Amino acid sequence: MTDTNRPQTRRAHIGRLGEDLAADHLTGLGWTVLHRNWRNRYGELDIIAADGSTLVIVEVKTRASQMYSDPTLAVTPTKLTRMRRLAQIWLSEQERGWSQIRFDVVAVQLDSATPDDVARAEIRHHTGVFA
Repeated sequence: MTDTNRPQTRRAHIGRLGEDLAADHLTGLGWTVLHRNWRNRYGELDIIAADGSTLVIVEVKTRASQMYSDPTLAVTPTKLTRMRRLAQIWLSEQERGWSQIRFDVVAVQLDSATPDDVARAEIRHHTGVFA
């Protein structure tokens, strides 16, 4: 049973901050965010966006610790395969076609001492990580 009244965990809070920053980054590039946290029984896609006529599936990796040099390292081949499968399912439910589909990773590194200080966050956008 899930307690919906309990406070958000630190991990969930950090993840939400990173996804918010990633979505802001993408809209700042002129992209349209179509969906956030699209889920089905096989998993979740963090951000589904349109970069012009290109559909971009974006995995967001956020860290508030210096234990890992690059949050992108957490995107494994297994994760990329799952993203591709989920993208195929999402596409099968859409009426619109896309001239290109690309998979990107947005890595967000928050300050470990003050993760809520988003002005100190570092964002690295890796394009075309998986074809």
